Amino acid sequence: MSTADMTALVTGAAGAIGSAVTNALLHDCARVIAVDVDEAGLVALKNRHPNVIPMSADFSSISNVESLASEVVKQFGCVDILVNNAGVLSNNKIIDTRNEEWNQVHAVNVDAAFALIRTLVSPMRRQQWGRIVNLASFAAKSGGLTSGTAYSVSKAAMIGLTFSVARETAAEGVTVNAIAPAYVMSQMIETQLTAEQREKQLTSIPVGRFCEPVEVAHTVRFLASPLAGFITGEVIDMNGGLQFD
Repeated sequence: MSTADMTALVTGAAGAIGSAVTNALLHDCARVIAVDVDEAGLVALKNRHPNVIPMSADFSSISNVESLASEVVKQFGCVDILVNNAGVLSNNKIIDTRNEEWNQVHAVNVDAAFALIRTLVSPMRRQQWGRIVNLASFAAKSGGLTSGTAYSVSKAAMIGLTFSVARETAAEGVTVNAIAPAYVMSQMIETQLTAEQREKQLTSIPVGRFCEPVEVAHTVRFLASPLAGFITGEVIDMNGGLQFD
């Protein structure tokens, strides 16, 4: 039931959530491939965690993602655990959302995850074991309280992608789940929301605080574990009571 000999790949690994997930999985896995466009962030991550394998990639180009996935398979064979965390935020609502912004957000938030899963799921199926965890968002269910149209729709698409692949691979030992956090303390929150917006959202969250990256990482670690093998096609809400399903 151990994952000690397994390989994990985490995208957006240099950010707050990604680095927390990387740190959590390092406790369980033989190796963690950390992928991000932020090369300086990857160097810092490597300095903190010498066992990390950094790989740089620009997820705004699906051809770059496909090249990365092929290289990963070539070097490491099967990736046992895939965490699709890379994402960009957009605050513009429908009228102010330009085509370029829509395409950029969907390329990073959805298309990259699609391309990685398409390549990496085949080795998982052959070995009859795999874990895929997609980072969605509360914005997908709420329509976006402070986030924009492109971001909210992209995260809804991540949930649809989760359901589709989970249905297809359930009988092959591969589980696919999503996590939908709301307002995780990260650079996105600090830079995209004003102090007034942050204070307003705090008053609407029943638990009275924002989510911590380590809490998301703990949930990823559980879903990636062998003991979560009977959970697939689920969306784990982490919203502090903003919405109950």
